[in-house]
Amino acid sequence: MRRYHILSLIILGGLALYFPFGYIPARASLLYGPPGASLSISERIEYSSKLLVHGNKLTTPLSESGLHQRFRIEPGESVLSISNRLMVSGLIVNDQAMYDYLVYSGLDRSLQAGEFLLRSSMSIIDIAHELQDSTPQDLTFVILPGWRMEEIAASLPTSGLEITPEEFLEAANRPPAVLDFIPGGATMEGFFLPNTYILPRDSSVEQVLERIGRGFTQHLTEDLRQGFNARNLTVYQGVILASIVEREAVRLEEQSQIASVFINRLSAGMSLGSDPTVQGAIGYDPGQGTWWKNPLEARDLKIDSPYNTYVVLGLPPGPIANPGLDALRSVAYPLESPFYYFRAKCDNSGYHVFSVTLEEHLANACP
Repeated sequence: MRRYHILSLIILGGLALYFPFGYIPARASLLYGPPGASLSISERIEYSSKLLVHGNKLTTPLSESGLHQRFRIEPGESVLSISNRLMVSGLIVNDQAMYDYLVYSGLDRSLQAGEFLLRSSMSIIDIAHELQDSTPQDLTFVILPGWRMEEIAASLPTSGLEITPEEFLEAANRPPAVLDFIPGGATMEGFFLPNTYILPRDSSVEQVLERIGRGFTQHLTEDLRQGFNARNLTVYQGVILASIVEREAVRLEEQSQIASVFINRLSAGMSLGSDPTVQGAIGYDPGQGTWWKNPLEARDLKIDSPYNTYVVLGLPPGPIANPGLDALRSVAYPLESPFYYFRAKCDNSGYHVFSVTLEEHLANACP
């Protein structure tokens, strides 16, 4: 009998040892994944036990349908602080469960500082893994004032968008329906309103053009429309003239004055005589490596193109670049002026000198 008693004690002792050293870690690993390699045996048992106590809190989201919200981890922020803020932000149900899982899995050692896009419909385990990659799901796409479509396209390879320049330019030949004031056969040139756009990283080219098109229409207020109408310009014509003003004006404060010169010339039946329209007609200049050849040569001013406003009266057939909101406003509401001419000042300041007559204009030439 004594032998059986001793054997029973050995079996019971083995079971007692197996439960914490064998069953608990094995069960936690089965339910929540393997523990981090850096944990000691005692830590593995401790955090495996804690995870089993938390149970469904680790795998059940706080809500079934949660909106995206931005969550930022600061450099050097503690795991305890991160876990607590996740709960305070309404993203997880229990901060201690988050902390214990991060330590158990070893993910606490690879949390990245940065901004993340999270949802309360993600489980604690999902969020813990999401915090390992600080690459945001959204990106910022910048369009600068005065860029033409090709320059926007050239920025795509470093933008984070999976859209090639060729794909972009081909799609821009088919403006989205929201830009219904663009005449048939015209491209989106002129309607890429310079701005910083927040776009999902996986956006298609159609989605990008739709977002940018909606951005333009949102800024096309009734006030702007009325201003264009008062100058006898359609929206499309207003954008054409604004694109010329954008390229002519070096100083923002001169845009309205420059617009007044062009409107005066249009009213008088004069040619616009704008260098940027000739640059637009020339296109890319391989010698200078730019779409905006400068300086122009005398022969350039005679180029046979409907965009050469030294030769052709009136507006060119389309925008030459993408004007900013200030340029659009300058055309809708230009300064009232008697000027028909302007030329760059001789001090390289970027400012211009304006004149009423051709004689005055010629007299303002640099020595």
